[in-house]
Amino acid sequence: MSQVIPLSVPNLSLDILENLRETIETGWVSTGGRFIEEFEKKVAAYVGTERAVSCQSGTAGLHLALKVLGVEYGDEVIVPTLTFIAAVNPVKYLGAEPVFMDCDDTLNLDVNKLEAFLEEECQFTDGTVINKSTGKKIKAIIVVHVFGNPASMERLMEIKEKYNLKLLEDATEALGSYYKDGTFAYRHCGTIGDIGVYSFNANKIITTGGGGMIVSNNGELLEEISFLSVQAKTDPLYFTHDEVGYNYRMTNIQAAFGTHQIDQLESFIDTKINNYNLYSNGIEHIEGLGLLSFRKDTRANHWFYSLIVEEQYKVNRDELLIQLNNFGIQTRPLWGLIHKQKPYCANQSYRIENAIFYEERLLNIPCSSNLKQEQVMEVLKRLGD
Repeated sequence: MSQVIPLSVPNLSLDILENLRETIETGWVSTGGRFIEEFEKKVAAYVGTERAVSCQSGTAGLHLALKVLGVEYGDEVIVPTLTFIAAVNPVKYLGAEPVFMDCDDTLNLDVNKLEAFLEEECQFTDGTVINKSTGKKIKAIIVVHVFGNPASMERLMEIKEKYNLKLLEDATEALGSYYKDGTFAYRHCGTIGDIGVYSFNANKIITTGGGGMIVSNNGELLEEISFLSVQAKTDPLYFTHDEVGYNYRMTNIQAAFGTHQIDQLESFIDTKINNYNLYSNGIEHIEGLGLLSFRKDTRANHWFYSLIVEEQYKVNRDELLIQLNNFGIQTRPLWGLIHKQKPYCANQSYRIENAIFYEERLLNIPCSSNLKQEQVMEVLKRLGD
């Protein structure tokens, strides 16, 4: 094909121009304006929480969430090594340290290893988890719903309660994913732990160009997050500030995109599921390739499609990566595991095994919500040649 098939790009419509025109005509282009509140209400209604608080980015949302959950200098937070580094960096912003966990075959945090770590490597006394090897308090767990595939929240919530830990859901890739069975049937990713965070970066399932959203069933936490995100103004008229805040607000222009985009979300997910099924049907006939599945007891948003390149395939993963990109088919490998990144090499990691396999074998293939059927067939053709 002469045209590039992109990996993941926004699905935008010129219908949004009316919203943008209003922001320009009224002058409300920055961190005030009606679209911000409207977008917050729409997200809260969609995921089923009473309130949502918008912010500058998913990363900013994670930073604020960890802060109000009480993570402080010298604490530790359990995190996955298989994730984008933005899920981990906010731990460092607060002077805390991450402890890295392996993934399971959904790419999400391995709950069996998490439980073994807490039982064998930690001491639980007077409601506090102490890491035996460092002597530090473990305050929280960050779980990432990787590529929109819901993590094992039932077991994670049991562990949270057993060990008196805070649980932060990084649902930045999982807007629209929810559980169909079990304790949390029809609960959305991001709405089960103490706090959940979504992202609207340009490659996410809906976009505001940037921006994020924070949700919780704890109104006090959200009120504190909202306060901190606007520079912690105790008295906004006289500019009184009793603590350090942040300029983490979403702009009205971003929200003008968001109020339109979220109305399209279900149709975007339908397209992603249909295209995933097309890929799956084609790839099952290609020796040495597999397509990572999504959990059957959930309605995943199918944000990213993960191709597993086995040894019996005609070329290795990196050679396939180069070949596809040379054909104009944008693909990318999995993120480099965080525990091996330079800022985190000295941090503790626990039995990292599965993540290494996926780091070496996984390839993300085109998955935009405006991806055409003929483009899927072109990708399959190149994979099978």
